Formats: sequence, C-alpha cells, structure tokens
Amino acid sequence: MSETLRIPALQSFGSLPMARVALDRGGALRSNPELLDELWEAPATHVMFIAHGRSPVIDGSLLLVEAATVDRPAAPIYLGQTLADDPDHGGVPAGSHIFLAILETVDTASYPEGVWLGLRDAATALSGRDAGIFVQAAAVANWHDKHTHCPRCGTLTEVVEGGWVRRCPADGSDHYPRTDPAIIVAVVDDDDRLLLGSAAAWPEGRFSTLAGFVEPGESLEAAVIREVAEESGIVVHSPQYLGSQPWPFPASLMLGFIATAVNTNQVPDGVEIMDVRWFTRAELAVAVRDGDITVPTGASVSRALIEHWYGGPLDKAPAEGRA
Repeated sequence: MSETLRIPALQSFGSLPMARVALDRGGALRSNPELLDELWEAPATHVMFIAHGRSPVIDGSLLLVEAATVDRPAAPIYLGQTLADDPDHGGVPAGSHIFLAILETVDTASYPEGVWLGLRDAATALSGRDAGIFVQAAAVANWHDKHTHCPRCGTLTEVVEGGWVRRCPADGSDHYPRTDPAIIVAVVDDDDRLLLGSAAAWPEGRFSTLAGFVEPGESLEAAVIREVAEESGIVVHSPQYLGSQPWPFPASLMLGFIATAVNTNQVPDGVEIMDVRWFTRAELAVAVRDGDITVPTGASVSRALIEHWYGGPLDKAPAEGRA
C-alpha cells in the first residue's frame, strides 16, 4: 500500500452557498402554542413562500414579505430570527422573525412565473442570508410534502411545534424531519490524478466525484470505502473528512471526503455508474474548456472537492490547464 498523500486542508465549507447559517432557529420558541398569534402581526415578522421547491426571487434577493400584509396560512412554519442585517434586505433587520408558507401552486397572480426559482438555480446568486433561509425552507417543506401520514398507523398527522413536528392524533406519536447522510469523495491516486464518474441517469459527458448514502450501522469512513469500491472497482484508504453542506433534494446531508486510491484499474458498476475516468489537472481543464465533459455547478460539494484538488476555480483555468 502506498504512503498516504499529503493533502492540504480544504477551505471551510461554510462558504458554500448551501452551508451558510442564516437564522437563529429558535428551538425554544417552537414549543410555545401561542407563537403564531403573538408574532404574525408584529412589524418585524416576515414570511417567505415556497411552492414545489420554488420561491420568488426578485432582483437577486429572496422575497420576504411583511406577514401582517398577507393572509395567514393554516400551518406556517417558524424558521427563526435573522442573525444579521442584509444589504439586500434593508427592511428585514437582524432579529426579524421569519415564517414559511407552503403553497400548493405557484402564485403567478401575485408574482410572475419568471421570478419563481428553485434552490439549485438561485443558490449561488443569493446573499449568504437568503441562501441559508432558502435551504432551510426547502428542506422542511420537502419533509412536510413527503411525510403527511403516521408511519405507524397511517393516520393523517397534525403540524405542531412551529412546523417542526408532525403528531399523530390516533396514537400520539411525534415525527420529526429526517436527514439522510451521504458521503461524497474525491479519490486521488499516487500520481495526483482525480477520479470522476458519470452516472447512468445523467446526460452524456457529465462527470462528478463519487457519492452514496450511508447505510444503517455504517460509519462514514466505511461508507466512503464501500461506495467507491462498488461504483468504480477502486479500493481507497485513509479517507479524510473535509466538510459538509445540506442538499435538500429531498433530504440529504452531503459529507465531503478525500481518499487515496490503492489501485487504478477502474471498472464502472454498469448500473449506477457508466463511465469512470482518471484526470490530471491539465486533462480536466482542457476537457471542461472544450465542452467534452461537464462538472457540477458551484452550489455542490462535488465542485468544491474538484476545485480543492485542482487548486483553484475551474472557470479560471488557463488554456493549457494547471500543472
């Protein structure tokens, strides 16, 4: 087995669009049954809207409307209080309470179709606060959409605790938002090449770092080793954790790693992964520049892992690539 590569520390994932803390979530406030009545009409309370994963984004900013100016929904979700002022939202100062209203359809009567954007489309363009609010809202909205009934008896559940618990009226059980941990890993060999794979479900030419869900009773490190071997036939060792960010599509937490390959004779599994390739920095830069392959957008952990290995932004790569 080769000596472990010396890998420089990755810049904090806190700077990624979907890993920015925007709100004090106010866990203690959620248990107050009078929370909605007390806060909805307050001047500092605002509401955001989401419908099927899309929310109004106007002039590059997430639309946050004074709650007192709109009809109160049946079960708004309390997201928390803003932690800081945002130049993009001068009227929403630090300490403002934010609720989420989940709509069944996009409200084009109030806001045109073109301003309703999904998180993937908007994340990199939004301010840190707006991106953080959108991620939290999308994640909890996805949970409510997919977990409407009690998993024990099938009864329709009731929304309580500020929207963060669904309670079964039949058996009294409480159910909480779920998060599914998934590892994503940059695999590097002794020649400092990077391994990328192309999934069966993707358009031709799209490549990314390998990823997969953590299975019950499995450590993160074991999941890295297993997933890479299953998808590519490559054995890795010494996985190093680098950071994480939520990926609410619908409920993942992506945990980024980098690991060293023992072998280089890759074999795609032919089910999830159809092609696996090694890239030098120069090869990757040329392939991306010429459009031979595409890589994930800047909103993803995969892009952060690739650019960490590459040594800088891929879109600023010189024509000949980096050494």
